[in-house]
Amino acid sequence: MGRYSNNTFTVQPKLNSNKKQRIYDSIIDPTIPRAEDDIYVITTIGDRLDLLSWQYYKEPSLWWIISAANPTLRKDSLYLEPGIQIRIPRDYQLVLNLYNRQIQSR
Repeated sequence: MGRYSNNTFTVQPKLNSNKKQRIYDSIIDPTIPRAEDDIYVITTIGDRLDLLSWQYYKEPSLWWIISAANPTLRKDSLYLEPGIQIRIPRDYQLVLNLYNRQIQSR
């Protein structure tokens, strides 16, 4: 159920201007609207995005949804700084639909 598993597209490499090096379009996280039923938690020591994803979605590969909902988080680690408030979108299926629509419109 990862962010790439349900996509109906394939990313085709493009050649850069000198026609020698392949480049790929990057995937951009969707803007996730706030909802009344979003969950807010204060992180503690040892919290990780994948573990929170498992706890709330029963699917660790959806960690990127929590990351995208909190754009101020570091993008180079699954670990979270203790003592910060993060938003966890409850309706992860809505986020997956937004993501897939964004990909299909490319």
